[in-house]
Amino acid sequence: MTTRRAWRMPSAGSLDRLTRVTEELPPPGPGEARVRVEAIGLNFADVFACLGLYSATPRGAFIPGLECAGVVEALGPPRAGDDSAGTAIVAPGDRVMVLTRFGGYATALNVDRRYLVLLPAAWTLAEGAAYLVQALTAWYGLVHLGTLARGQVALVHSAAGGVGLRAVAMARAIGATVIGTVGHADKIALLETQGLPRAQVIVRGASGFGVQLDAALAAIGASHFDVVLDALAGPFFLPGLVRLAPEGRHVLYGAADFMPSGARPSWVRLAWQYLRRPRLDPMKLIDKNRSFMGFNLIWLFERADRLPVSASAALALSPEPAHIGARFGFDEVPRALRTLQSGRTTGKVIVEV
Repeated sequence: MTTRRAWRMPSAGSLDRLTRVTEELPPPGPGEARVRVEAIGLNFADVFACLGLYSATPRGAFIPGLECAGVVEALGPPRAGDDSAGTAIVAPGDRVMVLTRFGGYATALNVDRRYLVLLPAAWTLAEGAAYLVQALTAWYGLVHLGTLARGQVALVHSAAGGVGLRAVAMARAIGATVIGTVGHADKIALLETQGLPRAQVIVRGASGFGVQLDAALAAIGASHFDVVLDALAGPFFLPGLVRLAPEGRHVLYGAADFMPSGARPSWVRLAWQYLRRPRLDPMKLIDKNRSFMGFNLIWLFERADRLPVSASAALALSPEPAHIGARFGFDEVPRALRTLQSGRTTGKVIVEV
């Protein structure tokens, strides 16, 4: 048995319930590896899960966290009937990026070896913890579902966030033109360093957002978007959808507009937002020859057979390490989550063990 520290939620509903515990970790089971965690990547899904607003949140007690990076310490026995096809080939001492359907907020964990990706040699473990969820989300939304192609125009919401920065990089690597949106003007400079001219960055306003989109499109000599990668929903959903070109694709993967600002949800406010949520008329999609798609990356975790190809495709398209906007120590996890929740961060928020 190995002793580890972890941040555990006795039940979802409030960030204040997150509790640091010391507990025993059993040896890795069949097909698993034990990883000593050195860095943890935080995601908006972690906040939603702790608040009880995430559809995939486990019932009862759970450890949050969808990704981390660390060093392989031990391997369990082979899984019965496993012919090693699709199983990550790792050995003790290897540095790896880890995907896990919850459980990442710990100093060690046992994980199915199929969810391990070897860390590029030049990367730090913090950079590894900042990569997989963002890169796979951007790749799946833009490439697999959005089929973004050279010469097309993409609208990327929350462009200065972890997924947004990765999506901007991937779209530019494809040869597409990007218009990015941010919630605060102090994020503009970061996007300019990523190659986005000021005219292609929008500081979102709930009123007049359509006018802002039209101005940005006019600045690049375009009239429509081919792909919208949307992490927001709310009042920013329909203005992007109605500006899709024929055969355009609107891909929704988040609803950050519903993010509560406090330690627990305001159910009255959420109910009001839900009642006012955008309504989609499928007949109009037919009339305009547009497509709407939604996805949640965590449900793809059940398709471990697709992970190696997807991760390789993402790394090939965007091989640069992630921009880390904030770093916290392991004892600062609650503060790190509240910082992420604020919406004022850029890039990835990392917890280092």
